[in-house]
Amino acid sequence: MIKYLFVSALFFISGFPVNGQTNIVVTSAEVDNIIKGIYSPSTYAASVVINNPNTISSELVSRISPDTLRSYLFKLRSFQNRNSGSDTVSTTRGIGAARRWVYTKFLEFSAANENRLRAAYLQFDLNICGAPKHRNVIAVLPGTQTIDKSVVLVQGHIDSRCEGSCDLTCDAFGVEDNATGTALVLELARVMSKYSFRNTILFVINTGEEQGKYGGEATARYFNNNSLKIKAANNNDVSGGTFCGNTSSAPSCPFYGHIDSIGLRIFSFGGFNSPHKQWARYVKLEYKEQVKSLVSVATDIRIMSAEDRTGRGGDHQPFRPYGFTTIRFTAANENGNASVGPGYVDRQHSVRDSLGKDLNNDGIEDSLYVSTTYLARNTIVNANSMAMAALSPDTINLAASIMWSNLIRVQFNSGTSYPAYRVAVRSATDDWDSVYTITGATIASIRVPYGTGNTFFISAASVNNNNVESLFSTEYSLTLSNVTLALGDPPVQRRRNVPEVYGISLLQNKPNPFDENTRITILSGTDIFADRTWVVISTQNGRTIKRIKVKLKKGINEVMYNHGFEATGSFVYTLFIDGLPVESKKMLFGQH
Repeated sequence: MIKYLFVSALFFISGFPVNGQTNIVVTSAEVDNIIKGIYSPSTYAASVVINNPNTISSELVSRISPDTLRSYLFKLRSFQNRNSGSDTVSTTRGIGAARRWVYTKFLEFSAANENRLRAAYLQFDLNICGAPKHRNVIAVLPGTQTIDKSVVLVQGHIDSRCEGSCDLTCDAFGVEDNATGTALVLELARVMSKYSFRNTILFVINTGEEQGKYGGEATARYFNNNSLKIKAANNNDVSGGTFCGNTSSAPSCPFYGHIDSIGLRIFSFGGFNSPHKQWARYVKLEYKEQVKSLVSVATDIRIMSAEDRTGRGGDHQPFRPYGFTTIRFTAANENGNASVGPGYVDRQHSVRDSLGKDLNNDGIEDSLYVSTTYLARNTIVNANSMAMAALSPDTINLAASIMWSNLIRVQFNSGTSYPAYRVAVRSATDDWDSVYTITGATIASIRVPYGTGNTFFISAASVNNNNVESLFSTEYSLTLSNVTLALGDPPVQRRRNVPEVYGISLLQNKPNPFDENTRITILSGTDIFADRTWVVISTQNGRTIKRIKVKLKKGINEVMYNHGFEATGSFVYTLFIDGLPVESKKMLFGQH
């Protein structure tokens, strides 16, 4: 994670790059082709296909291991200094040894899963802290089809730093920032390689983040340069700490020493109609519906308004300018704001960002500054979101309009027929207020939980035969208006609530006046309200006289009302659909 320095001189300081990355290549032609969707899925098919979403979610919860994550953290700490410009020759110290170890772990995970996970480096040229060439470590799990070539991506950066951005000799253990994110991505690769997903999944360990998000930029440029698609991308940075430092970057923890092992912040760009916010909401929805009931301690997923903390940034940001959907996962509490100025005593971006304390002097840390149990919970959130996205069908288009009051008409548009659809609505918050499920229809109506004058936002997703939602569509903005049915109002005012898009209209009864019975006619352009329509006869002061069920069909609908002989006066008849009044008219009783 980097600290922004808002000075123009930044890019001219010795050791910092002036130009962008060049010669961005994947070192394996096979991996390069898999990412591009140029492969035969049968080559990488599992002998036992596991693709049931409920099975996968359950096993993700049981298989993601705090102990395994702990072992990764101990190993990453052992490389001492993982600065982007550090040693690449040593087998025990520096960024070279660290990335080679990650590469071998990817190969190990692949060997345990029929060699379906393929590893490589994404290499690029750029002068960072005196080093001219750099490598992200990547591993790809091929999807079971190549029609939809979009990739689900997860990343974390492996590079570390001390107080000096290019200090290559200090003990830059970088445990909280960002061995935790690296460990998380490794564990995802280990666990998820067992399963079969519709979309390809790419696991990325970036370098160069601390000097300017350069590894993330290289990955984003690679996808953009090759006109490739990313379905969604998760970035994990500062993922395992629970302790609040003396400083932290807002919005963050409240006071020194505060502990939060439940909360997880998701940062993303935009508000209305932001695909990044939509992805964050999807992550939270899938966790709530697939995972929450399976865990002993639930994660409190907090969708943040900002793209990142105040004055801070991360590897998710280079993806957005290219149109890729991306979010950042970060622990609720951070130990420091990375300012590293005079008086700075927190751990982040310092030699103090170590693993923990050795309480019995045996050379092994006994008390850790990070919580691997908390890190495992965050890993589960990532894993489940990626799994559901990689199993999900195509995103659909939505048309939405106000019918009357708070009843909304929705229409799902896609080239494929799906067994169900979901509709999400929200008010001014960053989270969805309600998510509805609609089956067996591509046109439907829903009643939203908002009152007159409220503006809200609505979007939709398709649901496949395995009950997995697609990513949600772009949002519509709708405002509910106040409507009255006063009989003294002009006809246009009375009809304001009529769902004109369906061609529904209440005609004057005939004969009128009448002395025994009369015929009430309703015109309709649809059959969808067949079991939801009534005509209600009432007195002028609102007392109901009779309710008549109408099996509303497309075309002309007629119902007879018999009041009997020798009655006089006037009554009101009103058309109701879904319990809401559509239109009212007067009828007169009396002798001809």
